[in-house]
Amino acid sequence: MKTGARETGIDLERFRLRRFVEELRQAGELEVHAETAELAGVAPALEGNANAVLFERLGREGAQLVGNVMGSRARLARAFGVAPDRLLAEVLRRLRATPQVVEVPRESAPAQEIVLTGDKADLTALPVNLQHGMDGGPYISASIDFVLDPSSGWTNVGVRRLMLRGRREAGVDLNSPSDLRALYEAATRQGQRLPVAFVVGSHPVDYVAAVMRLPVDELGLVASLRDAPLAVVKCVSCDIRVPADAEWVLEGYLDERGHVEAEGPYGEFLGYYGGVKQNPVFHLTAVTRRRDALFQTATIGGRNLARTDTAQLNALRTEVMVWRALETAVRETKAVYATPSSGGMYNLRIALRQRVPGEARNAIAAAFGSLANVKHVFVVDPDVDIFSDEQMDWALATRLQADRDLVVQSGFRTLPLDPSLRGARTGAKAGFDLTLPMGEARGIESTIPEPPRFEGARFASVEAALAAGPKTFEALMAALASRDGREVVLALEALRSDGRLAREKDGRYALRS
Repeated sequence: MKTGARETGIDLERFRLRRFVEELRQAGELEVHAETAELAGVAPALEGNANAVLFERLGREGAQLVGNVMGSRARLARAFGVAPDRLLAEVLRRLRATPQVVEVPRESAPAQEIVLTGDKADLTALPVNLQHGMDGGPYISASIDFVLDPSSGWTNVGVRRLMLRGRREAGVDLNSPSDLRALYEAATRQGQRLPVAFVVGSHPVDYVAAVMRLPVDELGLVASLRDAPLAVVKCVSCDIRVPADAEWVLEGYLDERGHVEAEGPYGEFLGYYGGVKQNPVFHLTAVTRRRDALFQTATIGGRNLARTDTAQLNALRTEVMVWRALETAVRETKAVYATPSSGGMYNLRIALRQRVPGEARNAIAAAFGSLANVKHVFVVDPDVDIFSDEQMDWALATRLQADRDLVVQSGFRTLPLDPSLRGARTGAKAGFDLTLPMGEARGIESTIPEPPRFEGARFASVEAALAAGPKTFEALMAALASRDGREVVLALEALRSDGRLAREKDGRYALRS
C-alpha cells in the first residue's frame, strides 16, 4: 500500500455508485421515483422489478436511495464494461491482475466529506426500510464489511446485513463458515471487541469482490476487479481502511459478548425466511459520507429470485469458483452458468468439450466439491446453450437416461436454509450427464435440425450433380442455384420414373449404378 499519495491522479468519481446509476438512467435501465415517497413504499416498488429503482425524495429527510442495481446479469456486465456472455471471462481475467492500493489523506476522500460522531451518529436517520413482511425490523442490506485480521494485517471484505435495533445498535448475521465470524470469535475468546466498518453505496464491481472467498488481502481483490488503482482512506474512529470513493461508511465494533442477541427473521436468498438467530451486536461509533451521498439497498428473497441483487452476485461468484475447480478437473470447459432463479448457486450448468470418456463425470465431481451450495449439476456438450432454459430443458428431455446418466451422492456439507433438508445437517447432490457418448457416430437421429444454407458446388442439372455423388435436397438446390426447389422435385421425379433414382440410408439422393 502506498501512502501520502495526494497527487496519484486516481479518479475518485469513476467507481462511484451514483455515476453508475446515471449510466443506468441513460441506458433506460433505471426506474425513477421523483415524487416524495415513504419508506413503506420501497419494498413493493423493488419486488420483481426488472430495473434498478431510484427514489429521489424518500422519507422524512428526503433522502436519495437506489435499489436493485445489480439485479440483472446485464447490469453486472455493464459494470465490468463487457457483454453479458463475456462477464465470467472478464472477471477471471481481472482476478489475475496485480492490485495497487493507494492510501489518500482524509481531506482528499469524498467518503469523509461529512463526519458524524457521538449523538450525531444515528442509524435511524438513514433511509432503511422494512424489506419483507415478517422481517425482525428494517435492514441495511447493501453493506460491505471491512475488518482487519490482526494475525496477517490483511483486510477482510464481505457482505453482511444489519438489523436496526436503535440509534446506535444493529444485529449482524455472522453466517458460518465465514472469515468475519472466525475473526470475531477469535476476538471474543480474548474478551475483545472487533472493530468493523460497513460501506453502504458501492460500485457493483466492489460487491463482486466482496462475495469472493480467496486467501488474499481483499482490499487488493477490490483493486484487481476494478482493474484500476484503489484509493483507500483510514476510518475516523478505527484503523480500518475503506474505499475513499464510498457513498456512506458506518464505523463501529462488534461487542465482546458473542452470539447473544436475537436477530431475524429475514427473507433469505433462497426465497424463504431465515429464522431468529442469536447473533452479535454492532455498535455505531461514526458515520461518514459524501455531501450528496446516495444510500443503497439490495434486493433479496421473494418469488422473483432471478431479479434480485443477491442471486445475481451469488451466481457470478459460483461461476468463478466452479470454473477454477474445473481448470484442474477437465480440459476444455466452454461455459459455466449458475441460475439466479435457484439463488445463484444451487442449480449449475456446465458446457464442455470432452476429450476423453468420463470428463463429464469429472466435471460433476469437481463442481460438487467446489462449493457447499452447489446441489444440482447439469453437464452438456458445447452445442447446447447453457444460458437458454429452453435448450437445457430439451437436453434434459432427450439426452438423459436416469438409470445411466444420473449421479447421486449423499452426506455433503450444506446450508440449513434449504427447507428440503428437513432438519438434516448434511445433504445430497445430483449430477445430470446430458452429454452425447464419446466416440459414438452421430446419425441423423441425433443431429440437430437447422435452416438450409444452400452451400456447395454448382452443376448444370440435378443429374450432373448426382453423378458427382449422393446429395441432400439442400445440396441439390445449391447445385442448381435454386431459390425455389420445386424444379428439383420435378427433376427427381423424372429420374425416379426412369428407374435411375436411389436413396442412401442417411436420406441423400443418388443415381442407381
